[in-house]
Amino acid sequence: MYPYPIVTFADGSGISLYEIFMLVGVIAAMVLFSVLAERRKMPGKLQNLILVGIIASVIVGYLVAVLFQAVYNALATGKFVIDENTGATFYGGLIGGVICMVIVYFVGARILYRSNDVAVRWFPTLANIAAACVPLAHAFGRIGCLMAGCCHGGETDAWYGIEMDIGALDGEYVKVVPIQLFEAIFLFALAAFLIVWFWKGKGMEVPVYLIGYGVWRFVIEFFRTDDRGASIIPGLSPSQTTAILLVLLGIAIVVAYFVICRKKGKEFFAPPQGGAVSAAQKGEPAAEAPAARHDAQADAGENEHKES
Repeated sequence: MYPYPIVTFADGSGISLYEIFMLVGVIAAMVLFSVLAERRKMPGKLQNLILVGIIASVIVGYLVAVLFQAVYNALATGKFVIDENTGATFYGGLIGGVICMVIVYFVGARILYRSNDVAVRWFPTLANIAAACVPLAHAFGRIGCLMAGCCHGGETDAWYGIEMDIGALDGEYVKVVPIQLFEAIFLFALAAFLIVWFWKGKGMEVPVYLIGYGVWRFVIEFFRTDDRGASIIPGLSPSQTTAILLVLLGIAIVVAYFVICRKKGKEFFAPPQGGAVSAAQKGEPAAEAPAARHDAQADAGENEHKES
């Protein structure tokens, strides 16, 4: 809709609404993370580590997103090129960002706590919070795509069509299906659902996101007409191929969840309690925790005896 820079620098570069909405999405995800982490009483040091990881993941994710798009383009054209016109793909950013976050999270936690015990116990909670934060950030990113005129649908005369500069007629605006807007609405709705789901302590946010978004992306790709490169599966776009993998991964997580619950009980996935985490933060040996609980129970029993 408005792909032009609203702030221009001396070297000719500038900042457009695309970059602004991307930044808003990252900030919104960080704020949401802090709110949900406090809801579960995640340790402060771990929260700060994750916020640093989010910033690092955004940078690394963008670089990997460009790399993925360059590979898709190479499959279509036979030439691997990375320049200002290469573009970026969400799935590449997601994969690169997740890998970066996992590395920062576990390495950083190892340094902070001198073990990965705290990080391991809080990782399922982090994953479920991330499942709500990612679609929120992605929704703002899709509004940025709407402003830039990328990721669009085909030309249309329908009432819902929006004029965009898609480069088809040398800068002239063309009325197209606003796939970006439809996806932003879906992502906001998915994020809202996952936030409420997490707030109520339902669990399984990760597979809900993977399956939900994977199915949506597979279907919506049929209505996009922008060039996204070639896929290793004939007849499908690169994003549809990745969407299939996301759905399969989500299903695998659900199956694994029920298998583990059957063997070890649902308590295996319960978020850590504040007291246990505080003890770990202080560096107390794990073996001391049962003794402490035993002493507390003994004291409680003694008090009941006195009261009777």
